[in-house]
Amino acid sequence: MFSSSDDSAMMKQVVATHSPDGRELDLEPILHIIEETLHRAIPANIDGVINGTQNGHTDALVGEEKADFSSLYDADEIPDGLAHLIHKISCEFSCKCSGGADAHASTIAILNMLSGYTWEAKVVISLGAFAVNFGEFWLVAQLFATNPLAKSVAMLKQLPNIIEHYKSLQPRFDAINVLIKAMLDVTKCVISFKNLPYQYLQDDTPPKSTALTHIPTAAYWSIKSMVACASQLTSLLGMNYEYITATSEAWELSSLAHKVHNIHEHLKGLLLLCYQYIEEKQHDEYFLMLVRIFDVPHLDNQKILKALFCAKDDIHPLLDGPTKTRVNVDVLRKKTVLLLISDLEISHEEILVLTQIYKESRIQPDLNYEVVWVPVVDHVVTWNDSDQHKLEQLQSIMTWHMLHHPTLLEPAVIKYIKQVWHFEKKPILVALDPQGRVTSLNALHMVWIWRNVAYPFTSMKEESLWKEESWTLELLVDNIDQYILRWIGEEKYICLYGGDDLDWIRRFTKIATDISTAAGNPFEMVYVGKSGTKERIRKLSATISQEKLSHTWPDPTSVWYFWTRLESMLYSKIQQGRSFENDPIMKEVMTMMSFDGSDQGWALICRGASEMARANAELTLTSLTEYGNWEEDAQANGFVPALKAYLAKLHTPQHCNRLILPGISGGIPEVVVCSECGRTMEKFFMFRCCTD
Repeated sequence: MFSSSDDSAMMKQVVATHSPDGRELDLEPILHIIEETLHRAIPANIDGVINGTQNGHTDALVGEEKADFSSLYDADEIPDGLAHLIHKISCEFSCKCSGGADAHASTIAILNMLSGYTWEAKVVISLGAFAVNFGEFWLVAQLFATNPLAKSVAMLKQLPNIIEHYKSLQPRFDAINVLIKAMLDVTKCVISFKNLPYQYLQDDTPPKSTALTHIPTAAYWSIKSMVACASQLTSLLGMNYEYITATSEAWELSSLAHKVHNIHEHLKGLLLLCYQYIEEKQHDEYFLMLVRIFDVPHLDNQKILKALFCAKDDIHPLLDGPTKTRVNVDVLRKKTVLLLISDLEISHEEILVLTQIYKESRIQPDLNYEVVWVPVVDHVVTWNDSDQHKLEQLQSIMTWHMLHHPTLLEPAVIKYIKQVWHFEKKPILVALDPQGRVTSLNALHMVWIWRNVAYPFTSMKEESLWKEESWTLELLVDNIDQYILRWIGEEKYICLYGGDDLDWIRRFTKIATDISTAAGNPFEMVYVGKSGTKERIRKLSATISQEKLSHTWPDPTSVWYFWTRLESMLYSKIQQGRSFENDPIMKEVMTMMSFDGSDQGWALICRGASEMARANAELTLTSLTEYGNWEEDAQANGFVPALKAYLAKLHTPQHCNRLILPGISGGIPEVVVCSECGRTMEKFFMFRCCTD
């Protein structure tokens, strides 16, 4: 980016002038005064100067953000002795930069005067000297119409002649203004490198080391540009009209402005890389702090919650669920906290079921826990109105605490959530005890399975709950359908079936009704759908109800919850370190999920809670069609045991089971065996978007 035409010998001469003696200056206040001087010097329009009504200033030097020059300055902001140095350089500009003097020689002379200062100080001091000359030029010009002294000085300098022909000189003044803007940009950029925190980025570390090699060049061309601007102003004094209307000088200034602008763009790019490097270092530092803070014991959960949510010094990072008012994390003190971590695509069903569970907990005084929704969004930089609307929509239907906005999460916190807590896409529920210790990396599974019985949502509680369970219809259905629980108590024959093949459903429900009636054991049949395909299952359920084929769950949330609980059982078992070979519940859960993963239907027939027989579509139809072959056994030993025995006879080694495991953090086992034959299943990858 620095032109190859830069003579290396010339730059050696520039660097040779540099002999810093360790003196340090606070440059920002000085630069602030310089910027205001330059800003106020340039008039908003020449007519106001001519008629003495000048009261505004151009925005030529102001970037995207308006400059704030409202503050008053203290005389101490200009260090002792610096005014004399600024005066000497100002004289260099006004005396030696006229009459076609060598700009390079003048620049080297100024650099020699400033040899003991840092590169950034050289640029600021030189710019201050230029601002004095530029300010004096326009101060006289702006006052000559109203102030007798200024008028006298203006006459001696022949400024009225310049003002009179200002329109013709407009290109030259515009070129000066553009070049001043470029010099200011470079100066600010050079100072920014000086202010980079040294503990994160040392001088010999790229990209800062790269930038530091270019700063002498930037300083040289900035000071040389000041020389050129000062020369232009000086050359105007006393010159005749024909000379001052020449445009070649404007072209020279434009060329310099282009070069200085390119230097600024290159330095700005390197500065951005430095900021990114520092930000990454700060994120790493914050991440390690989080690791340490979770590793040590605390009296309560406040330090940990503040580290997660208050990194940006927001003292009210949370929203209260019912009132939607901003609150501090101290409302969670001495409570078990469940962090519901998700993106903005969390499903309506998940929120609805969790809302029911949360509401139930509010009327049980022994349940001392709170839920906090933590929305994790990777694209906060490109956050738009659609994202904001979606966030507010989700917040409006949540009854628990929630993070006010995803931007309150530090990148290091998001990294911790993903790397340590294994959050990917599907929601997780990280449980923290009242001291802030993580008691479960994902308590969502046990919440779906046991609801509030799982309190306080620890791994030990999960293990103890499983010890009390066996594979029963009550475990499978829970309180999704109160009718089923009543039928279990009445020892009725119950048939759950699923799939999305309507022709098979019609054939199966007819033969199942006929056989069960003939056997004197009419089935209570319930269609439980299929996971994932919400809209299709809704339509199928409507058809089944309309044709009176069986009971259905008209609420799609019930179907979703049924299959989600099954998935949760599997992942909970995996988290507990259980395996297919040593856990009968896990085997049955995998069988049910294999049925759901196939393209066929399936049926589970039971009496009471634990007497069960299940099979896929083909075996179910075959066994019922061949009821005559096992009718005698059914009358002697019971319908369900006889059916189970006959299904075992029908089973052949030739089969194909599919087990679809939605990706859940830390959940996919390396080896999965077939629930039918015990052989290791092949692993495939499936990417699914629209499940309807």
